[in-house]
Amino acid sequence: MHASHFPLSIVRPFKQIIHPFIPNMATFLLLLFMFNSLANAQGNPPSPGYNPSSRVDTIAFNQAYKNLWGPQNQRLDQSSLTIWLDKSSGSGFKSIESYKSGYFGTDVKLHPGYTAGVITSFYLSNNEDHPGNHDEVDIEFLGRTPDKPYTLQTNVYIRGSGDGHIIGREEQFHLWFDPTEDFHHYAMLWTPKEIIFLVDDVPIRRYARKSDTTFPLRPMYVYGSIWDASSWATENGRYKVNYGYQPFVGRYTNFKLKGCAADSQQSCQPPSGSPATTGGLSHQQVAAMQWVQRNYKVYDYCSDPKRDHTQTPEC
Repeated sequence: MHASHFPLSIVRPFKQIIHPFIPNMATFLLLLFMFNSLANAQGNPPSPGYNPSSRVDTIAFNQAYKNLWGPQNQRLDQSSLTIWLDKSSGSGFKSIESYKSGYFGTDVKLHPGYTAGVITSFYLSNNEDHPGNHDEVDIEFLGRTPDKPYTLQTNVYIRGSGDGHIIGREEQFHLWFDPTEDFHHYAMLWTPKEIIFLVDDVPIRRYARKSDTTFPLRPMYVYGSIWDASSWATENGRYKVNYGYQPFVGRYTNFKLKGCAADSQQSCQPPSGSPATTGGLSHQQVAAMQWVQRNYKVYDYCSDPKRDHTQTPEC
């Protein structure tokens, strides 16, 4: 609601109360508008008007995924998967097939309380096929101290992140809800034109294919994991995993996967992330994404003055 749209029955009495401190109505309305804008910075994002997840069927975990490591720290209960980190091990899973494009999503519920140093993730990678020269698309939840919110980190690597020349493309967000209280849907849509990261069907980031050298083009598997990243996960490693709080638990359900497998025909097309079958985002989706970026984005690699931006020409 714009300040000028407030009912006069509210404006006039309030104006009388604060009149000794604010000399005129124009100043009052300006302050009221600023207060209203600040209030609207919180809460839920505007509706994106389209729900890509509803166009993709839920798939049973065993139909699409298998344990990768830490089987003793992984439990499948009907449609839900629980993985946990303790002093003995973390755990991870991997898709049975690799894909050259597609929609990859799952509902996740995060561990409450102290989780510093812990990474809970859902991501694409071809590291096993191209060690030291791999591509990767990440959704990572960076553990927290109890007085801080979780940080959702999105990242894109292209051809090499383990060869001593790590070039990450991180954008970090806080969330407009508590991700420990309930399950929320997190997804990556990877097409030949772009990568879109979504939270509860709201686009939070779009990474466009501006050149072949800055975009992942080789097939990737889908992974999820929970592991000890004490060296960097929380405030650049200031806070480590404290195993006095173990086990640290990540819960996954509602797996959605629809894509073009590595060996699929050239004519195979991934799902569209918008009402347009050609892909991209609608104006309403862009508005929702801009709202999230304006109010909840806390780091952008393109805006970091400490980065060498000759290495990230897409900026």
